[in-house]
Amino acid sequence: MIYKSDISSLRRDMEEKIGQKIIVKESPGKRSKPLEKSAIIEQVYPTYFRVKFEENERRSSYNYTDIFTKSVEVQVFDGEQFTALEPPAIISKKNRQEYA
Repeated sequence: MIYKSDISSLRRDMEEKIGQKIIVKESPGKRSKPLEKSAIIEQVYPTYFRVKFEENERRSSYNYTDIFTKSVEVQVFDGEQFTALEPPAIISKKNRQEYA
């Protein structure tokens, strides 16, 4: 289960990366090849983030849950290389109570 705090944590991570170059890899389906496109993180919102693709300046939005479910993968360019944006580890409700 994905909790609001998990999404908030990912959103804060994305906020730090606004303006950075990324590669978005979408998994459209079992029979189709994944689509990879270069983009820039343009804005983040409570439940989704918006990117602007470099090749045609088109904009698109993705839900943070897409990253948790791995239907969208994001790699961030840090100035030298691309590294995968990993969502925070999801802690089960039972384990959450142990951490509290």
